[in-house]
Amino acid sequence: MSRDSPKLALFAQFATVAKALSHPLRLELLEQLAQGGRSVEVLADRTGVSIANASQHLQQMRRAGLVAARREGKYVFYRLADDAVLGLLASLRHIAERNLAEVEQVVRSYFDDRDSLEPVSRAELARRVRSGRVIVLDVRPQDEFALGHLPGAINIPLGELKRRLGELGVHREIVAYCRGPYCVYADDAVRLLRGRGLKASRLDVGYPEWERAGLPVERAS
Repeated sequence: MSRDSPKLALFAQFATVAKALSHPLRLELLEQLAQGGRSVEVLADRTGVSIANASQHLQQMRRAGLVAARREGKYVFYRLADDAVLGLLASLRHIAERNLAEVEQVVRSYFDDRDSLEPVSRAELARRVRSGRVIVLDVRPQDEFALGHLPGAINIPLGELKRRLGELGVHREIVAYCRGPYCVYADDAVRLLRGRGLKASRLDVGYPEWERAGLPVERAS
């Protein structure tokens, strides 16, 4: 086969996309952007790196078509290029979980007790919300909640949950959610709530997966 065939030219571009994913920080930045668009400064703060470092990785992903950027004055804001990026991340996660022993070991070590937290599916939560049986608790930071959240959700960031328990009441089940499959905020919230005698479970996915499924969301005006 000729080395200048159209297929090989396409494969070279596909490899560019794959290469753009080949850094843990870039995957963490994409998890952050799955909550909604943010400035480089906010993304750097949330991931614990310098602005210059975050900007360099974001530019690499922009060139590969994974993220898009816009400038407002002296600030640059990034967002996911489209929902297909979430699908790509989900496929990457599933392949790694099924085929890499190292991933299986990490999941078993850190996430193996999740079934004891009685995960609730998207369909089941939607049914319980319609019946008025649950309080939906978003334990992400307030700015992420403002970018988008489940309808009717109450936002109490995990770090504030202990002192704000009185806002939740005691007579309804609480279902907590956070950023995505490996975000442990919801897990920690459920353990805290159960330790205080409240009935609590976690949503089996995060906000991005809920939105990508076409389920309704709300955003701050």
